[in-house]
Amino acid sequence: MTYYRLLGLFLIFCWGCTQAPNKFSDPTIARIAEFQDRRQTDSLMRYLLSKEPVYRIEAAKALASVQDSIASMQLGNMLLEDPIAEARMAAAFALGQTPGTASANALIPALQDKESAVLREVLEGLGKTIRPYDLSVIKSFKAKDSITQEGLVWAYYQLGTRGLADSVIVKKTIQFLNPKFSFQTRLGAAHFLSRTPKIKIDKDDQLVMDASTKDVSPLVRMAATSSLRKQDSAKAIPVLVNALRDVDYRVRISAVRALSSWNSIKPQKLVLSALSDNNESVGIAASEAIKPMAELYDTYLTEARRATNSRIQSNLYYAALSLKPLEEIIQEIKNLYQVSKDPYQQAQLLNSLSQVVSAQEFVTNEVVQTNSLVVKSTGTQALANMLQRPEADLKVKKAIAEAFQKIIQQGDPGALGIAVATLTEPSFQFKEIVKDFNFLKEAKAKLSLPKDIEALQPLEEAIAYFEGTAKPSPLKNQFNHPIDWTLVKKIDKNQLAKLTTNKGEVIIRLLVEEAPGSVANFMQLADKNYFNEKYFHRVVPNFVAQAGCNRGDGYGSEDYSIRSEFSTRRYQEGSIGIASAGKDTEGTQWFITHSPTPHLNGKYTIFAEVVSGMEVVHRLQVGDSIVSVMWIDSL
Repeated sequence: MTYYRLLGLFLIFCWGCTQAPNKFSDPTIARIAEFQDRRQTDSLMRYLLSKEPVYRIEAAKALASVQDSIASMQLGNMLLEDPIAEARMAAAFALGQTPGTASANALIPALQDKESAVLREVLEGLGKTIRPYDLSVIKSFKAKDSITQEGLVWAYYQLGTRGLADSVIVKKTIQFLNPKFSFQTRLGAAHFLSRTPKIKIDKDDQLVMDASTKDVSPLVRMAATSSLRKQDSAKAIPVLVNALRDVDYRVRISAVRALSSWNSIKPQKLVLSALSDNNESVGIAASEAIKPMAELYDTYLTEARRATNSRIQSNLYYAALSLKPLEEIIQEIKNLYQVSKDPYQQAQLLNSLSQVVSAQEFVTNEVVQTNSLVVKSTGTQALANMLQRPEADLKVKKAIAEAFQKIIQQGDPGALGIAVATLTEPSFQFKEIVKDFNFLKEAKAKLSLPKDIEALQPLEEAIAYFEGTAKPSPLKNQFNHPIDWTLVKKIDKNQLAKLTTNKGEVIIRLLVEEAPGSVANFMQLADKNYFNEKYFHRVVPNFVAQAGCNRGDGYGSEDYSIRSEFSTRRYQEGSIGIASAGKDTEGTQWFITHSPTPHLNGKYTIFAEVVSGMEVVHRLQVGDSIVSVMWIDSL
């Protein structure tokens, strides 16, 4: 039964009902959302002065997606003066989302706010915007309760991702790993330690060790375990050995990745031991964490030949070839490629051959002749990777330059984007090799926005590079896909959908009140069976499972784009976001997170969440497929 027939039944059943499906039945809220979609800052700012709190709140939230510094001063006034705490929270969030000194200056005075929930948003907003010379206002802040503690640690996290965390902040953050603090506070501290570069931990490392193996939450354990790669190996490796036995596969993946940080035989043997983990994703992560060592060459080949997972297999061949590019192994991989009927396995095998420049002709022929877009784009990347090999001499570079010209002239946006981006790498010296670059201009004439933005951006940069002109400004998609408000106003605010995959069923809840344009887009595509028989083309263990690409390789989209819609909702396990190539470039691709991913917060639209079937999501791998998407009324 289609979505529109379901709507018809719903309307018949609810004839005379007084409760609206969602907040957009209010014409003013719908108008504010429309101004947000069209990025009309001036129109939104007028609603910040509305007598109705709900409209002030909606306008401030809308400005968090627009991110126009013109509104920072008025948002700052609202943050300091609005009597409604929720309105001040919305203003604080919008300021944190808007880059610039004006936003930081507007947030600092609000540290005097009496409401803990407001302070939480103010603190994290300052973490995103504050300048180094004002850091003392965060470092001296005293959190008075669990909510402000949470805000403070996430402020530290944001500072860490910006490279602004000093030893004082590191020491304070580690203390928040203590079990007495709330889950969100401990989670923020663990992610700070995992994602902040170049930090040093001295006397407080026992708290980190304990969080890795003893914290009651696997989500804290996995992030703390990831941070152990920054510790002294003598202390960290015994803890990581224990983490490899954790009951949660995500902690084991973090342990594998942390072990890959040391170039010595013991941690690498531990990584290889994880290839046989009973969870496929752990084995994949282990194969990706290999740092090739001559002593383990025979092990790589043995494991590659008995691997049943094609990603694990190709990664092991990659490691072996990087050490000894023996012709018999190259031929072994070619034979596997030629008998395979799985384009994803073929693509992975071509990637393993990127370690061998002598395979350039074979890879080029497959890329040029194949009908598989997955093979074409991955093979092009394999050619690009060959250029990094020390044996890639002038003859090899000329051959690959000729291959790239053929690929670019074929006009496939995915492969084209990879090829032209490689041509502009100065160390490869293509400016001396490629004398006639008119083929780049001819390729550009065949592409258009918004569909081809990921190919057009590097293509324009390549043309400028060969012409010797300044690098062009980043491309931006103009408004081109209005929201279907007639549809939006009929969607229940808790609308459920059943996503059936070849691995099982996943029930999701659509968040129309937070991301109306994204939800409407998803529903329209699903009602046309757009997602049926599409593959999960990208699965990163303990990160995301991504689908919705009409090519199957991640470079596909339709000839339109929708707007980014950011909310205060944060990425947790089972959050569903819209993939993008930058702000306001979203389209058909979406992903489901395996665990909290705070680095995506406020940068990628969250339009749905998993309510049932997360165990299926954790089993999804590259090449798994969507059978159908159907709307349901209840679990």
